[in-house]
Formats: sequence, structure tokens, C-alpha cells
Amino acid sequence: MIEVLRHPQFRRLFTAQVVALVGTGLLTVALGLLAYDLAGSDAGAVLGTALAIKMIAYVLVAPVISALTDRVPRRVLLVSADVIRMVIALTLPFVTHAWQIYVLIFILQSASATFTPAFQAVIPSVLVDEEDYTRGLTLSRLAYDLESLLSPVLAAALLTVISYNLLFVGTAAGFVVSAIMVVGTRLPRLVPADRSIPLARRITGGAQLMLARPVLRGLLAMNLAVAAATALVVVNTVVYVRDLLDGPASAVALALGCYGGGSMLIALSIPLLLTTVSDRRLMLTGCALLPVGLLTAALIAGLAPASALGWTLLAIAWITLGAGTSLINTPSARLLRAQSDTDTRTAVFTAQFSLSHACFLVTYPIAGWVGAGAGQLAAAFALAIVATLAGTTAARMWPIGTPSGAEPVAVGSR
Repeated sequence: MIEVLRHPQFRRLFTAQVVALVGTGLLTVALGLLAYDLAGSDAGAVLGTALAIKMIAYVLVAPVISALTDRVPRRVLLVSADVIRMVIALTLPFVTHAWQIYVLIFILQSASATFTPAFQAVIPSVLVDEEDYTRGLTLSRLAYDLESLLSPVLAAALLTVISYNLLFVGTAAGFVVSAIMVVGTRLPRLVPADRSIPLARRITGGAQLMLARPVLRGLLAMNLAVAAATALVVVNTVVYVRDLLDGPASAVALALGCYGGGSMLIALSIPLLLTTVSDRRLMLTGCALLPVGLLTAALIAGLAPASALGWTLLAIAWITLGAGTSLINTPSARLLRAQSDTDTRTAVFTAQFSLSHACFLVTYPIAGWVGAGAGQLAAAFALAIVATLAGTTAARMWPIGTPSGAEPVAVGSR
């Protein structure tokens, strides 16, 4: 898998991704502490609003920016997005009101909604070989999982010697390094965009293409299953550990480590699995695992006091959810690449970015509001129903025998 880093262009882009992810992880910790300084016990409401703003930016801004910048060279676009994110990160320590956080977070996440789809759409042109591309996707998935595990640890270590405001400087530094890596990378030239097509059609073109193709329609349904599982983990892990199982704060990190470990284990196995299993079967297996993990979480909520059984079930559930989401997320870019061409690739990747995040506007409220109002048993069960319906819909929308268009990975062929 590491062989793919021999490609100098991908190596620089992957480095840009990693350092930007670390910077974003530091930002998450620093933002929480800043919100507490400004709002005290209402910090959760501030962060919840910031999270909603992030999703709105991802859903609404990404396709618009993609259409408006379809003739901007990718290097210019990516570096500009990094510069904007760097400036906002350096501005955040000086805010004095919650509304200023909301404005700055919207700008920063709009820049991220510009950077990420464009970055993802460039990789298939850099890694032309299917085997290399699959290995690149695996490394990318591992980078996301490792960031979620290591960034809080790094932030905790830094906070022992610096104030949290300096974490924003670390965030800015990550974006600066990312921009430097992109500047030094030779990227493929854009195919000139057809500006005779109305702007509204260019904004919605990627979504229309996804809805028109059975494979991508199936992927859209799978996005909802992933969002159901992820919402439970992101929103309610702390509730399961601290309230239901009466565990220490450190156990929250361990629970998230189980989720990340399950995801990483599968990501490492994806190149080998795809030599014998089709994309459809692999991803639908992930869809089948997610309700199992969510129902196990519901069972934990049904067990009254903390017990060894509860902790065991939590580890099993979170590992299962991590494995299920990785079975879907890791190969998904292969489908987008195979079902698009150089003219439509950026639009398709942008549509996937936007529509997949739109699913969280459904699942986050279920995890949070239902969990708070009706209890964790009801929330986990409701999310299990959502994941089951989404997986069933995906199987029907992507009929058996409909190929993904991605070539089987021939591991060790060279």
C-alpha cells in the first residue's frame, strides 16, 4: 500500500491532506475551549450551532462554488482555499462574541467545502492506475481515522505547555504547509468548462448525474446509512460512556479508538478484498453491519447499570460501526471515478460531498434530540431503522449484475 507514495504528485498531495487534517483536529479542540470561555455552560449550544453552520456550508456552498470556479486552475483554487482557512484560524482567537464564531466558521467551512471536493477530484487524474488509486483511497481513509485518534492527544499534550489560543496558530500552520505542498505539485490541466450551460444546471449537474445512474443512486442511499452510524458515535459516545456506563472521561477516547480501529482495520483490508469481492457486495456488507452495530448500541442503553457486559457490548458495537462505515466510505470514490469522466468528475465529487453531508442534517438531530428527549435506546433504535431502510434502498437502486465500472484490483501485479 505504501508503494503509492512513490508517486511524487500524490505524495505531496497526501502530505497536504495529512497536515491540514491535523490542523483541523487542533481547531476542533481549540474551538470547544473558546466556546466555553465565551458561553460557559452554554458552550454546547454554541458548538451545536457551529456544527449546523458547517453542514449548511457543505451542503449549499460546495456545488455553487464548484460551478462558479469551474475554469479556475486547480492549484490556484486549492491554495486560495488554504489561505482563507489560514486567515480565519488566526482570526478566531480575537473573537469576543458567539455570533463572530458563527460568521468565521461559515467562511472557514465554505473554504473547506471548496477545497475538499476539488482535492478529491484531482486524485484520480494523478493516480491513473486502478490499483494505485485504491491504495491511495486506503491511505486517505487511514489518515482520517488516525487524525480523529491522534489530534485530541496532540492537542492535550500541547495544552500542557501553551494556551489553547496558540492551537489556532497550529491550525493555521497546517493550512500553510498544505498550501506549500499544493504549490509545488504539478496538477493536470482542466478541461475548459462549457459556459453555455446555464449556471443553475451547472450547480445541480453533479447531483443530476448521480440520480441518473443506478450505481451512484445506490451510493446516495448508502450515505444515509453511514450518517446514521456516524451520528450516534459523534453525538452520543460521551453519553454512553459517562452516563450509561458511568465511565471516566478517558474512556471516551477509548470508545472512539474502538470505532477508529474498526475503520482502520477494514481500510487496510480493502485493496485485498477488492481482488475477490465486487464493490457492490463489499459496500452492501457494510450496510448490513451498521444496523447490527446500532442495535447493539440500543441493547447497551436497555441494560440498566454499568456492567462488564455493557463495556464489552460497547466495544463490539463501536468496532462494528467503524468497520461498516469504512466498507462503504473507502471504495466510494472508486465509484465516483468510474461513473464520471474528466468533464463531469469535479461536479460528481462535489455532489457526493454535498449530498453525503446533507444526510447529517437528518441523523444528527435524531441522535441528539431523540437521545435527549426519549433516551438513548430510542435514538439508537431509530437510527438502526434509518440505516436498515437506507441499506435496503441501496440494494434496490443498485441492482445485482450492474457493474460499478471500477476495475478489480490486481494486488501484486507489478
